[in-house]
Amino acid sequence: MKRAHKVVDVFTSRPLLGNPVAVILDAEGLATDEMQAIANWTNLSETTFVLPPTASEADYRLRIFTPRSELPFAGHPTLGSAHAILEAGRIAHGPGGRLIQQCDVGLIELAVEERAGNRQLSFGLPPAKIEPMSAADIAELELILGCKVDNKTAPGIVNVGPIWIVTQLNDATSVLDLQPDFARLAALERRLGVTGLTVFGAHVHGDAAIEVRAFAPSSGVPEDPVCGSGNGSVAAFQWERGLLPRGGGDYVAGQGRCVGRDGRVKVNVDANGNVRVGGSCITCVDGSLTL
Repeated sequence: MKRAHKVVDVFTSRPLLGNPVAVILDAEGLATDEMQAIANWTNLSETTFVLPPTASEADYRLRIFTPRSELPFAGHPTLGSAHAILEAGRIAHGPGGRLIQQCDVGLIELAVEERAGNRQLSFGLPPAKIEPMSAADIAELELILGCKVDNKTAPGIVNVGPIWIVTQLNDATSVLDLQPDFARLAALERRLGVTGLTVFGAHVHGDAAIEVRAFAPSSGVPEDPVCGSGNGSVAAFQWERGLLPRGGGDYVAGQGRCVGRDGRVKVNVDANGNVRVGGSCITCVDGSLTL
């Protein structure tokens, strides 16, 4: 059976510079183990499966898989899947460019903005739950990273569906120079029950305010090229730690340089700490999957 299939590059308007997501547009009839097998075969950080919604408010339902497991929510798959669905003409966005995605964390609201042929998408991040890390776990994290974390802002565990350890480093150069111990990090992820680790540091110059890297070796993704939920978690972490203006604001994050990409993530945090994450998408593969 042939199933419509796209690969969408997310957080870029130029092919091959963002984070690709495989989108199976005709997922009805696939069992969970078949979805997991497809995700393992594509070997991308995430593969998504589009299904009819079961919630009356939703436009569609999405299941999201890494090569090893299913996620309740993820950022770049949310944006890339919405782009693929709109491009394929499967649905049209509602009044004001609004879409509602149903996934395991609930309903995710997306905004669609069309500008001179360039589609910009953004999603509202699910409410973040932030917990502290123990001193022993922070010490283990520093051994994994091979460097000290920023003493002014202690690392935390941020749950937005995916659960990220988030830590600030001294600057963007420190982020780019990291060479984590993936085996040791995977063990820490399993012990703490988290998805992975996201680190960030400030740029002095350029269009990006911060540089971000995300690692999830226990999920089969040593480094995620450009991560939506990771960036959203960084924004929530910065807000909670008092690193962003209390009146809210916008910034751009860079991610992917260490794996040959050059993604740009647009982040907005409002005066109540609500986070929106967005960017451009472009389709690089358009065809069908034969099973």
